[in-house]
Amino acid sequence: MKSEEIARTWYDYFGARGHERVPSASLVSPDPSLLFTVAGMVPFIPYFLGAETPPYSRAVSVQKCIRTADIEEVGKTARHGTFFQMCGNFSFGDYFKEKAIPMAWELLTGSRDTDGSSPRGFGLDPDRLWVTVYQDDDEAYSIWRDDVGVPENRIQRFGPEDNYWNTGQPGPGGPCSEVYYDRGPAYGIEGGPAADETRYVEIWNLVFMQDRLSAVHSKSEFEVAGPLQSKSIDTGLGLERLAMVLQGVENMYETDQVRPVLDRAAELAGITYTSTEDPEDPNHSNDVRLRMIADHVRSALMLISDGVRPSNEGGGFILRRLIRRVILAMRLLGAEDSTFGSLISVSRDAMKGVYPEVEQRFDTILRVAEKEEQAFLRTLSAGTARLDSAVGSAKAQGGRLSGEDAFALHDTYGFPIDLTLEMAEEAGVDVDQDTFRELMAEQRQRARADAKGKKSGHANTEVYRELLRDVPTHFTGYTEHTTESRIRGLVVDGAEASSAGAGQEIEIVLDATPFYAEAGGQAPDTGRITGDGFILEVSDVQSPIKGLSVHRARVLEGEVPAGAEALGTIDVRRRLDAQKAHSATHLIHAALHDVLGPDAVQAGSFNKEGFLRFDFTHDEALSPGARQELEEITNLAVRDNFAVETKTMALDEAEAIGAMMLFGEKYGDQVRVVEMNGPWSRELCGGTHVSSTAEIGTVALMSEASVGSGNRRVEALVGLDAFKHFAAERTLVSQLTEMLKVPADQVPDRIASTLSKLREAERELERLRGEQLRAAAGQLADQAVDADGVSVVAHHAGSATGDDLRQLVMDLRQRFGSRAAVAAAAGESKGRPVVVIGTTEAAREEGLSAGDLVKVACGVLGGGGGGKPDLAQGGGQDASAIPAALDAVVAAVRARSA
Repeated sequence: MKSEEIARTWYDYFGARGHERVPSASLVSPDPSLLFTVAGMVPFIPYFLGAETPPYSRAVSVQKCIRTADIEEVGKTARHGTFFQMCGNFSFGDYFKEKAIPMAWELLTGSRDTDGSSPRGFGLDPDRLWVTVYQDDDEAYSIWRDDVGVPENRIQRFGPEDNYWNTGQPGPGGPCSEVYYDRGPAYGIEGGPAADETRYVEIWNLVFMQDRLSAVHSKSEFEVAGPLQSKSIDTGLGLERLAMVLQGVENMYETDQVRPVLDRAAELAGITYTSTEDPEDPNHSNDVRLRMIADHVRSALMLISDGVRPSNEGGGFILRRLIRRVILAMRLLGAEDSTFGSLISVSRDAMKGVYPEVEQRFDTILRVAEKEEQAFLRTLSAGTARLDSAVGSAKAQGGRLSGEDAFALHDTYGFPIDLTLEMAEEAGVDVDQDTFRELMAEQRQRARADAKGKKSGHANTEVYRELLRDVPTHFTGYTEHTTESRIRGLVVDGAEASSAGAGQEIEIVLDATPFYAEAGGQAPDTGRITGDGFILEVSDVQSPIKGLSVHRARVLEGEVPAGAEALGTIDVRRRLDAQKAHSATHLIHAALHDVLGPDAVQAGSFNKEGFLRFDFTHDEALSPGARQELEEITNLAVRDNFAVETKTMALDEAEAIGAMMLFGEKYGDQVRVVEMNGPWSRELCGGTHVSSTAEIGTVALMSEASVGSGNRRVEALVGLDAFKHFAAERTLVSQLTEMLKVPADQVPDRIASTLSKLREAERELERLRGEQLRAAAGQLADQAVDADGVSVVAHHAGSATGDDLRQLVMDLRQRFGSRAAVAAAAGESKGRPVVVIGTTEAAREEGLSAGDLVKVACGVLGGGGGGKPDLAQGGGQDASAIPAALDAVVAAVRARSA
């Protein structure tokens, strides 16, 4: 049974039993606390936490997932993979264990009818299935044994570490029951999952969410506050693991969606895949690399398809790491040329049956992948040159590459340690891996310290859920700036309060509000909430759970009681200016499509009064002409005064009319569409907007820059801020025309001419400085002192740059010819001392190294330096110590024979 058929059978089975089919969410997690969607239940977290009311009581999905915590194990075991698909069936207060367990058994063991009209199952041998339950879950044990008929000797009880699920934060949790498949005695010992999880492979986990947890200390230590209001079901069956069983292959890398990439990698490398998992087998390391390549290529394909781009942070860093691990592995297998394009094309063909979007977006996917490959190949080339130098030095000093050098190659040059070890071994050089690992551990510790305090996990939203009470805050701000309402509740220090007094910082929830809660890139409203005897100043508005607007405010006067009548009034000028910026982002988005094409889609935005920031997908910087065209099209749309219309419609209707949607965003059944000039700009958006584009006034494009590989950002000023910017530029041009005594249209040419003359003058000064240094070198060479047979020049040059000193030293060294000589010159540059030292070949034969001597000088100067034996440079902190540093160099030369 192919993977595509497994997914279809899953959907058919649960669809026939009243489950709403929910398409896979993006790999970019809808939960802001997660980089990626790491489990099938992630898109449903708001329903389980009670933050949102589910639109259905039963659901079924096949969810794309990415996990990289065990990335180093990929390829080594049968079960570790970065990309996988989780088949899930969910109940939100509908059925519980009594239905979930029998349905799971029927689907696993039932056979599919030939006409496909009555989907039954996957046809697994029931005698090869084992079950685990939570240690005190007698109910689940009884259902498996008595209702399903699983023998007692194939039901095992496990503790909370294995069979109790929670989010890691206060909230829902519950025991779980897992189903394992026995692969047979060839794979390990008897005794079920408790004895051997290599032979017995977990294929399905059924979570029975029934408890409300007040605290979670660890995976196995938590506090149960009581039962949930409604019990729910969350199950997850690993599609790849089931495919492995149904297709009769040794591991997930040999299933139908992955094996073709593995075979192509082997072909490109000119080797044969042997399917060995024995570490003693000489083919094992190659097989591990091939399996890892097949897994990572598929993961990269799916991540790029979902809008992720390689970068040095977040999800982009993970993608970059996956791609680079593939390139490195292919190189270690012997493939020197570019291979990623060929591999990812094979992966596309294997995945497009289930995910047709990978074929539709493949031009972009291929461009992103090959660009990253070429960049990393350049890194490898530069790192190889640096490694060759380090290996040469290591050979001269005992045949051991230091851990510091290995770490510098990894950290500074991006050169992988695997390649360092392999190339060093080929050169007969050992690597100090212990020191390398210590430095890596220190780096990770610094990273953890930097990350400490950042948000993680799920915030405790219980107080907000209580205030929501299934009645969303009514937002009146589309039509009103002032709204009379009632205070639904107050939150002080994270807990609901009955009142608040002057000076307190509080959160306040109203039944209805004109305040816009920050969303969709639009900054929140500010303003005031007033009532009988009290005044509050609102500084922020957020929506911690869907449907609830929470105003963050300070009590300026009086006592604020919960339940009181109140009047909410926004800062109207701030709102009007913010919505001008928001509407301008829609115009820029549409204009980008005109200039760059439909692939330039939104990747983020921020709008506030007078300013907008808009991120979009594109691989290259905009040319000056493209920037000008973008600004011109945007302002023409402002001039033409397009009507701005908003319509509420069904999601499928919005899709049918081509409304722009953010990929990976979660939308409800009813959506709000904002149109400007009809189909020219048509986007799903919940923000506030102008009524016609002329209200925007003016848009001034300020900058365009990269914010990561494949992503660009434009920033612009809007309205009066844009006008002030243009006025300031006009003043600047007027000042330049006055200073240069030319008309405005001749200013660029006059400035270019002036700069050209300035550069010519600088070149002449450089020539004269060189002549001066050469003349000085002749005089200094004649004044050299003898230090036990070595001629030494130790010169304080006063104010001088490093380049000046280097030129002087190189000239001096040449003048000494075949004599043993050392030239040292020091000076002060920008308040700091600089020293350069050179040695002749004869001096080096006597054991004098410029690198060693410069370290002597820098030790006196309070700094550091280094270089090659013939020429080295350094610096320090104390310029007054230059004479002493030069004396130390002379003394070191004299001491060579002591």
